[in-house]
Amino acid sequence: MKRSVTFTAALRVGGVALLSIGALPTQSDAQFPTKPPAPAPIKPASLPPFQEAVLANGVRVVLVEDHRSPVVAFRLALRAGSVHDPKGKTGLSSMVARLLTKGAGSRSAEQIAETIERAGGSLAAFTENDFLSVTGNVLSNATPLAFELLGDVIARPAFPANEVELMRTQTLSALQLEAADPSSVASRVFTAGLYGAHPYGASATAATIRAVSAADLETFQAARLRPRGAVLVVAGDITMPVLKQLSEKAFTGWTGAPAAPAVVAAAPTRTKRMIVLVHRPGSVQSNVMIGNLAMGPADSARLAATLAVNVLGGGADGRLFTILREQKSWTYGAFAQLTRVRGIGYFLASTEVRTEVTDSAVMEAMAQITRITTEPVPVQEFELKKGSIVGSFPLTIETPQQMAERVASVKLYGLPANYLQTYRSKMSAVTPAQAQAAARRVMRPSQALVVVVGDGEKLYDKLSKIAPVRLVNVEGDVMQPSDLTPKAMTLALDFGKLAARRDSFVVFVQGNPLGSAVYELERRDGGWTFGEKTNVMNGVIAQETSLQTDGALAPQKLTQSASMQGQKTQTSIDFANGRAKGSAGAASQTGPTTKTIDIDIPTGTLMAEGLQAAIPLFRWTDDASFTVNVFSSETGVVQPVTLTVVGSESVTVPAGTFDTWKVEQKGGEATKMLNISKDAARRLVKIAPVGQPIELRLAR
Repeated sequence: MKRSVTFTAALRVGGVALLSIGALPTQSDAQFPTKPPAPAPIKPASLPPFQEAVLANGVRVVLVEDHRSPVVAFRLALRAGSVHDPKGKTGLSSMVARLLTKGAGSRSAEQIAETIERAGGSLAAFTENDFLSVTGNVLSNATPLAFELLGDVIARPAFPANEVELMRTQTLSALQLEAADPSSVASRVFTAGLYGAHPYGASATAATIRAVSAADLETFQAARLRPRGAVLVVAGDITMPVLKQLSEKAFTGWTGAPAAPAVVAAAPTRTKRMIVLVHRPGSVQSNVMIGNLAMGPADSARLAATLAVNVLGGGADGRLFTILREQKSWTYGAFAQLTRVRGIGYFLASTEVRTEVTDSAVMEAMAQITRITTEPVPVQEFELKKGSIVGSFPLTIETPQQMAERVASVKLYGLPANYLQTYRSKMSAVTPAQAQAAARRVMRPSQALVVVVGDGEKLYDKLSKIAPVRLVNVEGDVMQPSDLTPKAMTLALDFGKLAARRDSFVVFVQGNPLGSAVYELERRDGGWTFGEKTNVMNGVIAQETSLQTDGALAPQKLTQSASMQGQKTQTSIDFANGRAKGSAGAASQTGPTTKTIDIDIPTGTLMAEGLQAAIPLFRWTDDASFTVNVFSSETGVVQPVTLTVVGSESVTVPAGTFDTWKVEQKGGEATKMLNISKDAARRLVKIAPVGQPIELRLAR
């Protein structure tokens, strides 16, 4: 029975009070909506009008005038990206960009940084595949100063010698870190596999960075950083007359057109699925990338393709994420993306999974890619994803910095003039059928390139059941399946030269002596003991090692204690009957870790520490190359290490000047360059890990 509330109301009609009694319905009588209201029509993005002009020197200026906040943001973009790097000098454009703010006009790097920071702003330069850009933002009252700095860095960079070498060292260090990062390795191999000889597929290496000279930097700047055709996008609290006045003044003397781009090779056409397996011994997880070349930047089907890619892998509600992570528990995340470049971009689906489920994850990801190209997306799923994209778009154009970036993309990639204004309405109009058709264009699972970085020994046979597998090591060298299992070998060493010795090194960090390392080989009953003591920066990094071997340097027992930035670790491994057993400690970002060691050790295997003791025993010549099995306690695996003479050079170190062979050591934990004296002692004179700002130089 419904309850009601009685009320009394007095009404006056013609001055006579009348009494009325009625009932008000309670809340239980009201009917709540059973469905959400229909969405309101999508409104075009409300943007200030774009104003455009061309300066006398050919710079195209685009202004988005907005006086709501006292901020001005800008991006100056030129066609001087990595696609224009000369052959053999990949990374040149990136070095040029990062050096622009390291000294220009009358200011040093420190003065440029202090000047822009005091003005409450920022200034930076970077490269992409196609463009080199200088970006910044500043409070509007400091806009004249910001444009003065912009003019200096783009038109009058100094390239100071000390900054060039510091940048080279930093770049080499970054490359070394990337070489140890499986996701970076996967990305490098993936783009190289997709684009082949096209510059989009090139990646900087230690060799290409070392090949860049100061003259190369200046030549590139003079040839490519020219104003004609450049685009300057400015957003914020400024008017066009003021912008033109500041720009003309800042770019005084900066004239000319960039050199004609070199003819580049076409990207290869893939007709069948292929897997590239990058062997990373001992890896407990695999990095997986699946994709193919897709479409150009202004393709009419791009919005539909973007929506399809987001359904597949756009965030935590994408299919890849919900299936691979939430349903299968194989990964922490799985995503998909569609890249945009001036040429042909690519579609990519990526994840990181445990080694034992790698093949299953690849097959499931392939199944989901195939599904979205063959089955219409259910309406509810489709509309939710579309609503998320449309609804979040205004958040990407809120600030002057965001606006400058967005408008620059429109101009640089040749998108329609009203692209930003109509983005929401056009995205909202995409139908499931259009998204499916676009998915078929950009996702081609039967022709996909699949890159897997992981333990090849555990993965090769399983992945071979999915598609043909090309096996390479982390450096990109082709391997054979038989290379995955280290084999017993006879060491071609001159043991007659084995003798007790002690070598002391000075440890240089970025050219400064900051520590010492002492290596000592002593005879003992039945074999040898190799000892090492290293101390860098007064104990910030410290290590003591004792390796006992038999008479042929085969390892018998390793003990090691280390301290790195306060993290203390211990290692103890015994070698007997062809096996290594024990535990190995290591420092990490989350604290000290310990790895259990229990593996087969083939005959002829040296310990990583023992390899140094064996250096004098190799038969060195001008064209010598040796490969040996080396066990590393850090990785817990046996890997082939190759020592190759790549040249000769005279080297001066604290111990004197030596005529040496320059030897590249590849494989194992890191690539190193060694200098070995040509005299009878065959001493290690210098040790330089590639890409790290560290060198060990012989002291005595």
